[in-house]
Amino acid sequence: MSHNPIRPWRNIDRRVSRQIRVGRVLVGGDAPISVQTMTNTLTTDVAATIDQIQRCAVAGADIVRVSTPDAESTRALREIVAESPVPIVADIHFHYKRAIEAAEAGAACLRINPGNIGDAKRVAEVVRAAKDHGCSIRIGVNAGSLEKHLLEKYGEPCPDAMVESGLDHIKLLQDNDFHEFKISVKASDVFMAAAAYQQLAGVTDAPIHLGITEAGGLTSGTVKSAIGLGSLLWFGIGDTIRVSLSADPVEEVKVGFEILKSLGLRHRGVTIISCPSCARQGFDVIKTVSALEERLAHITTSMSLSIIGCVVNGPGEALMTDIGFTGGGAGKGMVYLAGKQDHTQSNNRMVDHIVELVEQKATEIEAAEKLAAE
Repeated sequence: MSHNPIRPWRNIDRRVSRQIRVGRVLVGGDAPISVQTMTNTLTTDVAATIDQIQRCAVAGADIVRVSTPDAESTRALREIVAESPVPIVADIHFHYKRAIEAAEAGAACLRINPGNIGDAKRVAEVVRAAKDHGCSIRIGVNAGSLEKHLLEKYGEPCPDAMVESGLDHIKLLQDNDFHEFKISVKASDVFMAAAAYQQLAGVTDAPIHLGITEAGGLTSGTVKSAIGLGSLLWFGIGDTIRVSLSADPVEEVKVGFEILKSLGLRHRGVTIISCPSCARQGFDVIKTVSALEERLAHITTSMSLSIIGCVVNGPGEALMTDIGFTGGGAGKGMVYLAGKQDHTQSNNRMVDHIVELVEQKATEIEAAEKLAAE
């Protein structure tokens, strides 16, 4: 909402963390909270994997993770990295050689659990490869795959066990003088994950990767992730996020940005404020919003748009958005620009007109930002 002042009660004080690099993307410190996703294609199907990565990048993904379960996958990774518009994280489980091969193939980051890839010697070999090829590492702790000795100690997966696992893995890297790492402590249970992340945030300055693992399908997983990630981000915890959905990875990126946008932590594209519609509506709100979401998907410039069916809340919402349309009567409504009434527009040309206004506003903002940068 670019024409309004920032209210102090909206501010979020982010936890202070070290900063690392994942390729050209900075993670932690004062860097923007990055949005990640993961491909679900066969990595050996290079064309399909590259296509999915490119679609995710268009949607705004800053980083994409690719699973490398075997030697064929790490061989394919070299071509994937070369074609990817964003840094690639290689997802490694169990076999330390896959991590070394992924580093050699150009991965920007290795996602591993140091404790499950072998003894200290093998961890040292992976760290050496990461150093030699400029890789960072993500320590990925998951409630569903905790070490046997921790399950015996605690009796079941719990926040204490997850954080202890994470700290043990951190020590393995630090013992090898490696500090370019971030860490996650994921669980499918929102309460467990939130408690683990809160505890972790107090005992390390490493950048934190947030996620509610195996969150579910598009609707249920979005709700679950919004509650879990949103509550943590609200309290300043989190430097990079991944929304885990049983859906197209592009949807994960969209949901990730919506979570960040709702908290004012990242701004990308058009934020539409719209009413659920009722008998008072002066036009078909649901159909209109659906059409606008599709036709404005190409806009990456941050701005706000209110689409309200009647005059009960319409004028008030329009005061707080860059562009607004409030339904009236006689087949037309009021257009608001920068919170002020500007002109009326017929309902049957409303969508085309709003698209024109948004595109014009985006051009103006981009020109102003370019001028300021010069």
